[in-house]
Order: sequence, then structure tokens, then C-alpha cells
Amino acid sequence: MIYDALKRLIDIFLATILIIGFSPIFLFVPILIKLDSAGPVFAEIPKRVGKNRKPFRMYKFRSMIANAHQLLQASPGFRRLYEQYKKNSYKLKDDPRITRVGRFLRRFSLDELPQVFNVLRGEMSIVGPRAYYPEELEEQQKNYPQTRKHVKELLKAKPGITGYWQVTGRSEINFDKRVKMDVDYVRKRSILEDLVIIAKTPWVMVSGKGAL
Repeated sequence: MIYDALKRLIDIFLATILIIGFSPIFLFVPILIKLDSAGPVFAEIPKRVGKNRKPFRMYKFRSMIANAHQLLQASPGFRRLYEQYKKNSYKLKDDPRITRVGRFLRRFSLDELPQVFNVLRGEMSIVGPRAYYPEELEEQQKNYPQTRKHVKELLKAKPGITGYWQVTGRSEINFDKRVKMDVDYVRKRSILEDLVIIAKTPWVMVSGKGAL
């Protein structure tokens, strides 16, 4: 398919440009993370669901305390927070696990930059639907049964670093609306649509609108 071939070429080109252009950030952010809190540079998070339900490890700079995801699920002290996390479409406002450096990285989506390596590996695209956790998809489809057909359809595409819902509302949009927007993108996707979303992304990053 011509679209898929062109999209892959654009992905490789843009990922390479981003790595070169943001090389100072790739150099200094790990230093800031290590100085700010104990733990690895990259986030220790469960695998995400990729195209055709194939799991993959998403690369992100660590913006939380070490073992944040495991603590949220297993620690009695985080039980109430975990319930709130699930009710709030797997997002949290004022998350106490976020570090000082992490809050800055999230504000401007800099924690997402390492995903360009997922793009080069072919696991993600620059533009695409959100990459969900397996448990997130399972739980949210129970809460929103009408989304099952949409989830099945959006998993036919590679997840993206950015996408239609990201440049529209980011974390302010609930799961059911987010999935519908992802499906709308998958159905009408085109190189022109991708370029429009890419053009809107820098402003979303700078403004920090909807970031958590």
C-alpha cells in the first residue's frame, strides 16, 4: 500500500531528524533524572499493546519515582490512588509519584522523546492511536462496552507518539471519546492528515495543554 510505504519513510526521516535535533536533551535529561531521584533513566513500565495486539516495550524517560507502576498496583498505601487512577481513564492529576524533574518533562512531553527509537524499530509511528496498557484496554472496555468494536479497529494501526486526540485534548479526554477519535483517525488516515497533526504537535508540547 502506497500510504504505508510513504508513512514508513516519513517515520524514519522524522525520527532521525528528532534524534539529531534533540541530541542535547537526550544528553542532559538523563543527568537531571539521576541527580533528582534514585532509579533508572528510563521508565520501568509494563509493555503496551501495539499493532495487531503485539506487545512492545515503550521507551520513555522516567518521570516518576522508581517502581512507580508496581507500587501503585501493589502497595497498600497507594490503594485509594489506584482506584482513582482506574476511574479517571488511567490518568491522575497531582500524582504524588511524579518527581520534580518529571513534572517538567511531562509538562512539555519531553519524557516521550525516546519513543523515536520505537519508531525506528517499527513498533510505533510518529502519528497514530494511543498505545494502551493491556489491563487498561481490558478494564476500560468493561466500563465502556460500546468501545469494543472501536478498540478492535484501532489496533489495526501502529500506535503513535502523537495523534489526533493528543493535539485536540490530550489527558482531558476520557477513554470512550479518545477511542472514538483514534478510530476516526484510522478510518480516514492519509499523509495529509498526518502532516497536519505533526504541524500541530509542537504547539501542544510548548503550551502543555492537557498534560498530566
